Amino acid sequence: MSNVVVAKNIVTRFGSNIVHNDVSFEIKQGEIFGLLGGSGSGKTTLLREMILLQKYSAGSLHVLGFDTKNLRDFKADELRSRWGVLFQFGALFSSLSVLENISIALKEYTNLSSSAIKQAALMKLKMVGLPQSAAYLYPSELSGGMKKRVGLARALIRDPKLLFLDEPTSGLDPKSARDFDELIVALRDTLGITVIMVTHDKDTISTVLDRFIILGDTKMQFIGDIDALKASDNENLKEFTDGK
Repeated sequence: MSNVVVAKNIVTRFGSNIVHNDVSFEIKQGEIFGLLGGSGSGKTTLLREMILLQKYSAGSLHVLGFDTKNLRDFKADELRSRWGVLFQFGALFSSLSVLENISIALKEYTNLSSSAIKQAALMKLKMVGLPQSAAYLYPSELSGGMKKRVGLARALIRDPKLLFLDEPTSGLDPKSARDFDELIVALRDTLGITVIMVTHDKDTISTVLDRFIILGDTKMQFIGDIDALKASDNENLKEFTDGK
């Protein structure tokens, strides 16, 4: 199984503040991989570095075979076309309908006809478990769970190889959160994509993630699966093991 992300000796500094110090890990193709840690541990910062929204200070980070350190603009655009991102609160455009939100990347970056774009968007809407009637609603008319699913449909619109999720179940009621977990696993199994997510949801950690890292005190405190973590004698990490 090939690696889609290879991070070696990542260092991230903001002035005199060190967020990551010598963080290394690999993510395998087809995994659902978690970035865990307490508040301020740098998990979202690490995700932002992977998606080229932020630069690390030292080390190397390869994503889908691309060295992210000094990418030329056209190579960065090519890399971005291979992943999708679901931000924590959906980040939908309030003035656009659901259909328009999902379609925006195809309108911006492809020469597909309007009818082809519409069909692709409706297909992705169905894929994330929403009815076709939702296509003509606006974000203000959606529940929190529906917004997350629309954001997910938009992230999938260009058939990415890699899917980044930032706290995907945050703000959802328990049933909606578990339904969303099941959707992520089903999409991974059906599409064969790799999923990388920041999460603090203990049920997600115990039932969805194949492997994960735990960040803390600028270092990587753990890498492995839930069984390995439960077997660990590090009491400081036990807070991540008590999902239902």
